[in-house]
Amino acid sequence: MKLLVSALEPSSNLHLKEMLKHTQNIELIGIFDASIQEGTPLYDISEMAIMGIVDAIRKLRWFFKVADEMVQLAKEADKVLLMDSSGFNLPLAKKLKAKYPQKEIIYYILPQIWASRPKRAEKLEKYCDRLLGILPFETAYYPHKKAEYAGHPLLDEIHVTHNADSGTVVFMPGSRKSEINRLLPIFKEVRHALSPKKALLVIPPSFSEEKIRAFYGDISMFEISRDTHTALADSEFAFICSGTATLEAALIGTPFTLSYIAKRVDYFIGTKLLGITQVGLANIILTHHNGTTLHNELLQEAVTVDNLLKEYYNTDRKKFAAKAKELRDYLGHGSSENVAKIIMQP
Repeated sequence: MKLLVSALEPSSNLHLKEMLKHTQNIELIGIFDASIQEGTPLYDISEMAIMGIVDAIRKLRWFFKVADEMVQLAKEADKVLLMDSSGFNLPLAKKLKAKYPQKEIIYYILPQIWASRPKRAEKLEKYCDRLLGILPFETAYYPHKKAEYAGHPLLDEIHVTHNADSGTVVFMPGSRKSEINRLLPIFKEVRHALSPKKALLVIPPSFSEEKIRAFYGDISMFEISRDTHTALADSEFAFICSGTATLEAALIGTPFTLSYIAKRVDYFIGTKLLGITQVGLANIILTHHNGTTLHNELLQEAVTVDNLLKEYYNTDRKKFAAKAKELRDYLGHGSSENVAKIIMQP
């Protein structure tokens, strides 16, 4: 089987790799991480990276060209798998369905219509044949009941649990240069304030030594880890930039606080125009489930050394553990095998 894949995000590609473990005789074409052995990508995901609204506008014309190339490539595919990244994948789904109305289009990791722009649900149901969600509550947002809960991929990928007595603190300032530039100087001050505790700095495994020097500067005050799950499991507390890592920490059971400093224009658009009130995935999921939250969120000017230290000293560890268990129980099971079965269906 030839599968046209559009997986632009690093997290999507981790989930793609896990799903492929449950498939046979599949050749990938399209956009995906070059390290995946089942095919040769049209573009590697590093070429697709954008940061914020302004960057997306700058690359808009190029993205239109890439989408047209994907439509041409789709004539070779038996099925289509679109993952996350609705800004690119939803218009692509429309073009694909118009060109190949009989070709099955599967959308795995649905866009966050529960956070903003709910009208996208109608477009997704119109242009896609299977909608596979990774959050139990999101299927209710689709009026024609086309979406189904497949499970959450992190429950397939996390194989460690929290060691509460480790005495180590982990710092995760993100993976984009702008995130690291804004958060790491503050994290360094927090690290010094918590001395002599052991401090781990998590760096993405794909980063070269040259990139580390350019992005991080002096990090001699940290021990380095390239393994997010092990670092979180071996740490008593974590300071994390927003993103998938916050949900990973929640599912592992490591107490943490979320810190994020966005560009002012992006923060304004998100909060004032799109009405986004929560950033952390664990908080969003629990709020939909039972109206509660798991952790605090420090945003913009609230990200200070004093506030981060208060989070470390004042977070109720027992309450966090109980809420984290609620979260895991609500998500229930992994998604990788379920998605693989759907793709392999004749």
